Amino acid sequence: MADFVAGLNAVLWSTPVIYILLGIGLIFSIVTRFLQVRHIKEMIVLMFQGKSSEAGVSSFQALSIALSGRVGTGNIAGVATAIAFGGPGAVFWMWAIAFIGASSAFVESTLAQIYKVKQGGQYRGGPAYYIEKGLGIKWFAVLFAAAALIAMALLMPGVQSNSIATGVQNAFGISPAITGCFLVLLLGFIIFGGVKRIASAAQMIVPFMAVGYILLSLIIIVMNISELPAVISLIFRSAFALDSAFGGLIGMAISWGVKRGIYSNEAGQGTGPHPAAAAEVSHPVKQGLVQAFSVYIDTLFVCSATAFMILFTGMYNTQAADGSFIVNHLKGVEAGPGFTQAAIDSVLPGFGAGFVAIALFFFAFTTIMAYYYIAETNIAYLARGGESKWAMLGLKLIILAATFYGAVKTATLAWALGDAGLGIMVWLNVIAIVLLAKPALIALKDYEQQKKQGLDPVFDPKALGIKNADFWEKEYTHENERVS
Repeated sequence: MADFVAGLNAVLWSTPVIYILLGIGLIFSIVTRFLQVRHIKEMIVLMFQGKSSEAGVSSFQALSIALSGRVGTGNIAGVATAIAFGGPGAVFWMWAIAFIGASSAFVESTLAQIYKVKQGGQYRGGPAYYIEKGLGIKWFAVLFAAAALIAMALLMPGVQSNSIATGVQNAFGISPAITGCFLVLLLGFIIFGGVKRIASAAQMIVPFMAVGYILLSLIIIVMNISELPAVISLIFRSAFALDSAFGGLIGMAISWGVKRGIYSNEAGQGTGPHPAAAAEVSHPVKQGLVQAFSVYIDTLFVCSATAFMILFTGMYNTQAADGSFIVNHLKGVEAGPGFTQAAIDSVLPGFGAGFVAIALFFFAFTTIMAYYYIAETNIAYLARGGESKWAMLGLKLIILAATFYGAVKTATLAWALGDAGLGIMVWLNVIAIVLLAKPALIALKDYEQQKKQGLDPVFDPKALGIKNADFWEKEYTHENERVS
């Protein structure tokens, strides 16, 4: 099993794939004229606009669901892993993929809004929907939905629950099996309450956990402020093979930085579009811009907080390709939450293990919630026109079982399975958004033109020549009838 997963990851995450992902993000950045810079103020304003409805959630709630998926164990354990195998330079490449990837997140989330549907009394959308409606390739859409189900319900939850269980065991000595049972009970309570309960939980937990974590990192940075120039210099020198110790790791720095960056911020992965489609907005670009900013929050803020805590305190190990250690400050500590725990303990003795365990719990638990929502959306896609009640129940039981299983398995296998699930989704979704970028670009141009006219943009797909945007055609017609 482990050998098969390792072989699959070697293909899915080979060096050419890494550069393809960087290249696609760069192309989207260029064709959108770097909207991630031009519209950054608009992104922040739009986050707090809009209200929820019976069918949809507010922009902020959709952002919170997306962030609950993005801000997870990758922000703590993933950053540590990137530094362990790619050196400090991997942090720069995480920043790079976040900046470039924001444009990919915009394209996929705008497409999700354009091709969303109203199904079962609520908005549904995502890659499967825009592949079928935008590209007209039903088998490709079904393939993505099946891949997303396998990844979100079976492969990915274990990474999150494993990190929670490991952190809790290190901090409090509680058995992973007990932690796994607690996770299953709490997760069951939330997911059996439906999307509204998921949105409400995410809206309360995500801002609280992210702000608290960043504040602690700022305290550690301030207490070690004299190290700031050296740490920044180390990151950049290591990223471009200019550091004598880490110079030979440039390939690994790029590979691990991009891989862990995508794992954390999920830009282009196809997960963000699912909650993006659920937002109640007057124009698809509004939520596309909000989702683009969520990539910044995840990587530039939260991942950077972890990286700075680890590098400022020197609490990390870095291995060379031959298995020897370039840096070995934490002998016997496996790459993961232990780095961050040691970093905090070095500044605030006795505080690190407990704090990281609690942070991991909130980060990773909300991510599993988001995984369920994404899996549910793809079940809804596959079951359209049929009775999905039993399928939804089966999904809930499967994701609960996968969560418990991941909590009691080794971290190495959990991460390998997670990488495989992510790789499959990334490949399918990237192909789709490259083929289907035009409607998102047309919508962006329309949005910008309406803003220049001083209007609150509304979306009329027929006037723009965008076909099969059935929800918006009905919405625009209904709005005109209401006004007249």
